[in-house]
Amino acid sequence: MPILCRVGCTVLGAALLALGLGAPAAADDGVTVARAIAEFGTPDLPEGFAHWPYADPAAPKGGSVTLGTIGSFDSLNTYILRGNWPAGIGLIGDALMTGSADDLLAAYGLIAETVEYPADRSWIIFNLRPAARWHDGHPITADDFLFAYETIRDHGRPFLQSAYQDVEAFEVLGPHRFRISVKTRNRMKPLVRAAGLSPLPRHWWQADGRDITKTTLEPILSSGPYRIKEVEHGRSITYERVPDYWARDLPVNRGLWNFDEIRYDYYRDDTVLFEAFLSGRIDWRGENRAQRWVTGYEVPEVEDGLIIKRQLPNNAPSGFYGLVFNLRRPLFQDIRVRRALNLLFDFESIQRTVLFGLYRRIESWFPNSDYGAGGPPTPEEVAILEPFRDQLAPEVLTRAFAAPRSDGRGANRANRRAALRLLRAAGWESRDGRLVNRATGAPLAFEVLLFSPTLVRVVEPYVQALARDGIDADIRVVDTAQYLVRTDEYDFDVVRLFLTFYPPPGPLLATRFHSSTVDVRGQANFPGIKHPVVDALLDRILSAETLPQLKATTRALDRVLLWHDYAIPFWYDNIARVAHWDRFGWPERMPNYATGFPSTWWVDPAKDAAIAAARR
Repeated sequence: MPILCRVGCTVLGAALLALGLGAPAAADDGVTVARAIAEFGTPDLPEGFAHWPYADPAAPKGGSVTLGTIGSFDSLNTYILRGNWPAGIGLIGDALMTGSADDLLAAYGLIAETVEYPADRSWIIFNLRPAARWHDGHPITADDFLFAYETIRDHGRPFLQSAYQDVEAFEVLGPHRFRISVKTRNRMKPLVRAAGLSPLPRHWWQADGRDITKTTLEPILSSGPYRIKEVEHGRSITYERVPDYWARDLPVNRGLWNFDEIRYDYYRDDTVLFEAFLSGRIDWRGENRAQRWVTGYEVPEVEDGLIIKRQLPNNAPSGFYGLVFNLRRPLFQDIRVRRALNLLFDFESIQRTVLFGLYRRIESWFPNSDYGAGGPPTPEEVAILEPFRDQLAPEVLTRAFAAPRSDGRGANRANRRAALRLLRAAGWESRDGRLVNRATGAPLAFEVLLFSPTLVRVVEPYVQALARDGIDADIRVVDTAQYLVRTDEYDFDVVRLFLTFYPPPGPLLATRFHSSTVDVRGQANFPGIKHPVVDALLDRILSAETLPQLKATTRALDRVLLWHDYAIPFWYDNIARVAHWDRFGWPERMPNYATGFPSTWWVDPAKDAAIAAARR
């Protein structure tokens, strides 16, 4: 699978995993040899560590776990743009290096035993472990990585291709050794991007008429701790642990991957999924609905201790969550319209009536991280933005950004008045209770595209508030497949968006915000941002030489994005709310940036027997 991370990452997010630094040794010829590489800083763990601090090497193996998810899937090929792949697919893959859930800047060798790179960072050599094997027993070779790179280059989703935009050449130097040369000099970022590459088994894909450019539901040959056991199209997928997994005794895997089977069942409706959990058909869930967390678990199973509710610290960068305007639509090209629609979103009222006061308002494109802007601009940020002063509103360089606020009682009067002033200035006026364009008479109307009915409860109050001021907004809920097609084609007015974020920021940001991606199908620039200052700041982020410089530049970019009202920010939380049947064990220490499930947990035989008896 492409560039996978199995600890606290989705497949999509792992495609751009940020890597870290080991304990390198410089050879006499100026070439550094290391078991880990880095863009900035040093790793928490020394060379020769026994296992992750959050993993229990004595954890028992065995048992099964069933999880639930919403939607559907129609392909196991994660490389190409077509198709929607299933949950948990990252369990089956290995990469050159793997990340630590304790340190987002660090990574350690997995398939790659060592790496080599010169002082000018113009290339990197990966030396593969000869013991690395596919599940059919074939060795993993340099040619398998070449095949993966060629597939991404020629057929991969634009999101994947962007990770390797700096690659100049790929040279196979031997069965277990290859070199990737890059266009840049004195930058580690392209090298750590290369270290995230996962292999593709050429011998399997090119046999029996298989086509890497097509979707498929045939279980794919893989090399990770799990393999695909059973696929029920769009309804479920089951992964089974590989007992003779080639890397099971490496420090990066010791104490991990303890369940014999992990099954994901798909549901069309979130309420039905929750009822399946309460009835025991699902074992573990992360809870993302405030009302249900507060009132939905008032059941005997929780009172009797059969189901455990837990609130765990969440230090992981949250990613941006909200409604995004499509600037490809003329309506949203006027910042006054976007700002007015932001003012009409009464978060405090929704927080009180729908979210039970549990969440925090997002006021950054990089929430819950060190990379988002906060407070007034610092001198470092002002220095970065100063050359662009004439292209920015004055407040970008002088004021702290704050999302609109209300008293939470539902009237939102001050913000409504401010919004209507902006709309009048932008050429809109009220006629017969509707806002229409003064010149054309066209109504102010748009559609909000969603893929899950769950979010309707949040968007509906907003739509009703817009209607009070003469704005005609509709909610359109489509299935996952249609949602993906429409967002890939940018066929929407306003869309619910969750953008994952993996520090340190790098090429991923260009796929989301750079003007060159506005019209590229399948990229992640959903708002259609096309701004010269954003482009310039993205270039500076990619060339940052120190972590403080990178953070200051990312915060400066955050300010530019925030003050242009490209989206209506929703909320985030620094608490992970999970519920599970009391049949599991877990290490005493959690990872810093993940819950540890399912990688570090295990089935406790005594608890499992008690739960089985209670269910009977």
